[in-house]
Amino acid sequence: MHAALDDPAVTEMVCMKSAQVAWTDGVILNYIGKRIDIAPCPMIILFSKAGAAKQFNSEKFEPMVESTPALAAKIPIEKHRHKDNRWEYKGFPGGFLKFVGSNSPDSVKMTPAPVVVVEEPDDTNSNVKDQGDTITLLRERTKSYRRRKLVFGGTPTVEGFSKIEAAFKGSDQRKFFVACPHCEEPQTLEWEGIRWEDNAEEEHEVFGRANLESVRYCCTHCGSLWTDAEKNLAVRVAEERGHGWKATQPYKGVVGFHINEVYSPFPGSRMAELVKKFLTAQHALVVHGDDTKMRSFRNNTEGLPYAHKSTVPAGTDLAVRAERYAEFTVPDGGFLLTAGVDVQHDRLAVVIRAWGRGEESWLVYWGELYGSTLIAGEGAWADLDKLLTRDFPHACGSALQISAASIDGSDGNRTEVVQSYVRARRHRRYMAIKGASEKTDDKKEIYSAPRRPDLNKRNKPMRGSVETHIVGTHRAKDLILESRLQLTGSGPGRMHWYAGVRADYWEQLTSEVKIPGKVNRAKKVWDKKAGARNEALDCEVYALHAARALKTHLMHEAHWAALEQRIRQRTLLDPVVDDAHVLSETQDETDAMVDAGTAEAENVPVQAPAADEAALPELPRVAVPPPTAPIRKKKARRGGGGGGFVNNWR
Repeated sequence: MHAALDDPAVTEMVCMKSAQVAWTDGVILNYIGKRIDIAPCPMIILFSKAGAAKQFNSEKFEPMVESTPALAAKIPIEKHRHKDNRWEYKGFPGGFLKFVGSNSPDSVKMTPAPVVVVEEPDDTNSNVKDQGDTITLLRERTKSYRRRKLVFGGTPTVEGFSKIEAAFKGSDQRKFFVACPHCEEPQTLEWEGIRWEDNAEEEHEVFGRANLESVRYCCTHCGSLWTDAEKNLAVRVAEERGHGWKATQPYKGVVGFHINEVYSPFPGSRMAELVKKFLTAQHALVVHGDDTKMRSFRNNTEGLPYAHKSTVPAGTDLAVRAERYAEFTVPDGGFLLTAGVDVQHDRLAVVIRAWGRGEESWLVYWGELYGSTLIAGEGAWADLDKLLTRDFPHACGSALQISAASIDGSDGNRTEVVQSYVRARRHRRYMAIKGASEKTDDKKEIYSAPRRPDLNKRNKPMRGSVETHIVGTHRAKDLILESRLQLTGSGPGRMHWYAGVRADYWEQLTSEVKIPGKVNRAKKVWDKKAGARNEALDCEVYALHAARALKTHLMHEAHWAALEQRIRQRTLLDPVVDDAHVLSETQDETDAMVDAGTAEAENVPVQAPAADEAALPELPRVAVPPPTAPIRKKKARRGGGGGGFVNNWR
């Protein structure tokens, strides 16, 4: 590993490792110390949080400096108030060493450096304060240097989500080969090579009848059994015998290493101790259904990512179920259209869905509108206007328009733009939304009352202010990924797709898996696979939120029948009608419900319905935007009975 770091041709090195292999002390500290003494330059070490950086400084770096005269002479470690001896900054002639946490984008983006080290990449933030992945931000800080070093090292976590796993797969994947003490054949040491006998006299509650004295390593070639001493000696003399690190994949610009705890000579890593850890994890998994110990064994002993079983269907399986209807058309059974929009810096991702009875739905459009998103109404926003206001032909020969749209404005750089866009189009039921935190607010309903807009000094909504809708993304993904994608055929809750949908839709729709959270391992959260895009899934969530805003989940058969009749009675010459608005108008004719619909209308005369619409129950009320003109209080004319002011509302 040090040879790779010293090679000028190597600009990036990755190490996917287990615990107890001396990576931090044997590689990182040695390399940093050597650069400070021999080839000084600006250097940055990235940790998951600032607390981890402080701990590294006090427990590892400062003790190394104190015990190394060459370093102690260059870093004023004994001067606690010196400008070159802060916990996050160590200055020395020719450069400095900076410790930063991944939860602070400012400290990551502030300083360029030719040497960057990332400790435990899987623990770093993937999207800190909506500014992107911290590792990507840090990588950008090295672009101005010709001779640069990027070093990534850590233990993998979840298969498909592990950053260190993804980086290792893009490398030449070097592994350490040792020769068998008996047949001299080279091989790598793996957990699967450890063997033991189940012939103990007494059965242990956890270990069963495993005889821990019989634990040996089995050669993959001759089948001979090695003791711990033989295994450790084979590792120690491997390079002398022409083995050691060998690449297993072609070199693509990244040098990668993988090593597990089987190689470790430490007393706590003897093969019998590893068997104890495995049997303990297996007992917890089989008897108690607890996989936490098995995850730890896979990550910290084998140095490999743990594969969680997911119920989410594969994208290829969903693609087979696609149906033969055209894009931009509404199949028979769909009577309401909603849109979900995800705002990116250079494009708008859009999903349009048609909804029918029991929230059965059909994908009408998936795509991206490229262009600037900095100014509402311009660039990609102008294309979005054309898309959302167009007519969508129905299978019966009529046409529908979008009834509601949810537009994600959670990106700090585009929040004001989204609100400005929605403000001018509230009459079309466009909503500015923000996803609830899946880690802290996982019980949030998919649709709930919107957050109050900005208030003036009188505690009243300011003119032009826009309400923000908080979307229960965790529950929405539970519903879509764990329930509705499993359903096949036709009927309530089924999701349908057109066969010509863009190919990346399937991968993005299934890009997330529920895995244990980083903070609370007992709570599972939806997380995106490493390197995957998930805009299509986000847009599906937002389109579902827009449908819930129209109360599609509360509508009964009579409501859908009324909508279906209106659509089928139209001719090509009829004007296109917003069906959600039809629901609202019908409701206005039958009752005087207010606020959240708690008051009920009684004995209100209504217009006689058609023969096939007789005795329909009340239709759900759909929130109608407030009038554009402000309501003002007028002064009463003087000379009246009481004089003064009266409530004379216009």
